[in-house]
Amino acid sequence: MIFPERFLVAGTGTDVGKTLVSAVLTLGLNGHYFKPFQTGSDLGSDRAWVQEKTGLPDSHFSPDGISLKAPLSPDQAAALQGVQIDPQTIDLPRARPLIIEGSGGLLVPLNQDSLLLDWAQSHRLPVLLVAHSGLGTINHSLLSISELMRRRLELIGLVLNGELNRANKESIERHSGVPVLAEFTPQVRLDRSCLLTLYQQFETRP
Repeated sequence: MIFPERFLVAGTGTDVGKTLVSAVLTLGLNGHYFKPFQTGSDLGSDRAWVQEKTGLPDSHFSPDGISLKAPLSPDQAAALQGVQIDPQTIDLPRARPLIIEGSGGLLVPLNQDSLLLDWAQSHRLPVLLVAHSGLGTINHSLLSISELMRRRLELIGLVLNGELNRANKESIERHSGVPVLAEFTPQVRLDRSCLLTLYQQFETRP
């Protein structure tokens, strides 16, 4: 399949596998990775993880737009450090293809007035939505899809992470009309070869 020149890898919530999907696509597309709002930097950097797993050189990565220590929503992490996020100062790198990894879910607050999705909308970013495959994902996925459609943002499709769940996949597709482009099952070893194998699911899409 053909991806847009730049797009946001967004989640239905936190810990749904956005970083893994971003790594797969950065490697598979030989693209450029950018994390505009990094939280939990005390626990490690998503950018560093993606670079380690893909083995791509520094030229494929831009510094985080803002890096915050606490593993909280961006607005709360910023408040702990006595700063306030101004989304308008977070510019997009010019490199293409550009894979932008979101933070938490679509409606995570950046400050008292704006959400991650507001920032994405201001840049008219197409969205690849990442969700868990298991219990609860139908509701979370359909709500996220509904909000993206309400805002008239292009939705590329979904990626499901976790054990295969055919019923959940089919239910999401049936009720939303949005395709599940790939299903990433738990891997014994996540390395460059594994990422390329996972990317093949996108290559087989029309």
